[in-house]
Amino acid sequence: MTTFDDRENAFENKYKHDEEMKFKAQMRCNKLLGLWAAELLGKTGEDANAYAIEVVKSDFEEAGHEDVIRKVAQDLGDLADADTIRAKMDELTIVAKDQVMKEA
Repeated sequence: MTTFDDRENAFENKYKHDEEMKFKAQMRCNKLLGLWAAELLGKTGEDANAYAIEVVKSDFEEAGHEDVIRKVAQDLGDLADADTIRAKMDELTIVAKDQVMKEA
């Protein structure tokens, strides 16, 4: 294998790792958002965890975050609007990235 091949493989491995970390951080953010929304809805324990899993699963409906925001906004109704949910998601993204990095 040449030096070029080694560098190419290293780049591909780093890219794969970075994408995996981004995915884990996004899923963690969605879970944290789901737990936050569950608390607003008065859910605790297993009910809160089950709701958080529903929020995580909702992210697979379409590309981007709007599917998650739409689900949570619909579930919360008058408790929080879409802008509040987006702001909370931005806040939780930082927390999620930190948590994932500490676990890596």
